[in-house]
Amino acid sequence: QVHLVESGGGSVQAGGSLRLSCLASIYLRCMAWFRQVPGKEREEVASIPLDLTPTYADSVKGRFTISKDDDKRILFLQMNSLKPEDTAMYYCAADRSCRGDFNTWGQGTQVTVSS
Repeated sequence: QVHLVESGGGSVQAGGSLRLSCLASIYLRCMAWFRQVPGKEREEVASIPLDLTPTYADSVKGRFTISKDDDKRILFLQMNSLKPEDTAMYYCAADRSCRGDFNTWGQGTQVTVSS
């Protein structure tokens, strides 16, 4: 079994920063961060695809940075200038085939941003 474990969530005031981490049990090339608010559609926040060039949702571009330490098998999401609308459960995910199907998920970590 492949396991992903997120950490680093918490409560911060608007304008603050958080760094999320996702520890993987094996090396995974194609990974991404998603977020979801109850009653709303799950949103892809940032992704490292096959070519390793990060992509970002327009809502977080310029504020969030996705990166990966392959030696430690950790995926990061650096979140700066946080806004209340960033409040969500954040999940890391892996696309084992690098073809767009995210089939491995972590348990999630909550991020809450107050105004």
